[in-house]
Amino acid sequence: MEHISFGTDGWRATLETFTEPRVRMVGQAVADHLHADGREGTVAVGYDARDTSRGFADAVAEVLADNGFDVLVSERDCPTPVLAWTVRDRGLDGGLVITASHNPPEYNGVKFLPSAGAPALPDVTGDLEARLAEPTARPAAERGTVREDTFTTAYCQHALAFTDNPDVSGIRIAYDAMHGSGRGVTDDLLEAAGATVESLRTERDPEFGGTPPEPTAERLQSLVERVTEGGADLGFANDGDADRLAVVTPGRGYLDPNLLYAVLYDYLLESGEGPAVRTVSTTFVVDKLAAAHGEAAVEVPVGFKWVAEAMREHDALVGGEESGGFGITEHLRNKDGVLLALVLAAAHAERPLDERADAIEAEYGEIHQGRTSLDCPEDRKAAVLDSLDGDLPETVAGVDVVDVGTEDGFKVFLEDGTWLLVRPSGTEPKLRVYAEATSAERVEELLAAGRDLVDPRI
Repeated sequence: MEHISFGTDGWRATLETFTEPRVRMVGQAVADHLHADGREGTVAVGYDARDTSRGFADAVAEVLADNGFDVLVSERDCPTPVLAWTVRDRGLDGGLVITASHNPPEYNGVKFLPSAGAPALPDVTGDLEARLAEPTARPAAERGTVREDTFTTAYCQHALAFTDNPDVSGIRIAYDAMHGSGRGVTDDLLEAAGATVESLRTERDPEFGGTPPEPTAERLQSLVERVTEGGADLGFANDGDADRLAVVTPGRGYLDPNLLYAVLYDYLLESGEGPAVRTVSTTFVVDKLAAAHGEAAVEVPVGFKWVAEAMREHDALVGGEESGGFGITEHLRNKDGVLLALVLAAAHAERPLDERADAIEAEYGEIHQGRTSLDCPEDRKAAVLDSLDGDLPETVAGVDVVDVGTEDGFKVFLEDGTWLLVRPSGTEPKLRVYAEATSAERVEELLAAGRDLVDPRI
């Protein structure tokens, strides 16, 4: 059976592999890891809207309690960032979230959150993997308790205070929960700030309406139509566990996440200061914005755990990635698609997001980015990347190569300011090819060149 492995963001697998006995082993590993760290207190457990998630959450809570921890279990499925913030705010020993995020319903997964509420780094997840074992139990008198808790109330109060109780009254927002855990949280928070909210796909549906709960443009057509045809001033959508956010505007429809990150950073710089952290696959416009304000941009490998760690190391204002995950350091060093909806609604109330995006592109150029995937067995990934080392062409798609980065795969910088990235997927047997340019046509040329470069080596 497939090995339990904590990849880019926790362990995820189909339900043939993600079984209760194996989840209990993870619970035991977490208990032993925390004990080794001298912790004996309280752990929070949350879960998403999948059919199996509450049962897995109860199972892992039982293992933790048997090992002496008091456990707080969310009374309902809840967003991952809500649980992460709760762990940090209450000074808990850690947290576990049963979720497969944006994966299809036949998957489930688990994320471990250390006491800071940030994603676990490889030294932690490696220790968990090394400690996987059948569950044990202390004598009855030494076992902990399990009780339900409501995490969202305190979180929403904090979110309103953190954003200075913004007045977003008069803004009509269409919110698409994609049947995930943001329902009744993100929309309620926006309403509490004064917005008029029309909620879409807010019924709990463990099948997510037959589509993975990933807020991509092609999966948000109803939301896009609602906003672009005048039914709402702004559209928001969360993924399955609401740590990611997609935005729809009247003028642009689905707002490219790279441009969204630039809009967010630009808005935050109006009242704050600090570097921005971005992954290797995220737009260079963030760097240009930072430089224009006397700040720096920090590049890290793909995976929000690396973003979160760099946010700490560099005292960054914000961190983000091209897949729609953004975090504000002062709030939480983790992705948060709930708080960010309120922040961007506040930004829109001051100046429409379309105007903000237009101004950024007028100043720094248009952002066009694309990605393609090539099937590649896990045991071939390293060999393919090794074959690129020292064997990259002098030109790509007709333009000279001026530099190569190896932070995460191979990132080829071209003389015209465009770039091409080849890196291994952390969740699938695939190699990813990314490209950024100032036109969609140029992106397609770069992606084609990337495929031609990599495909013969697989």
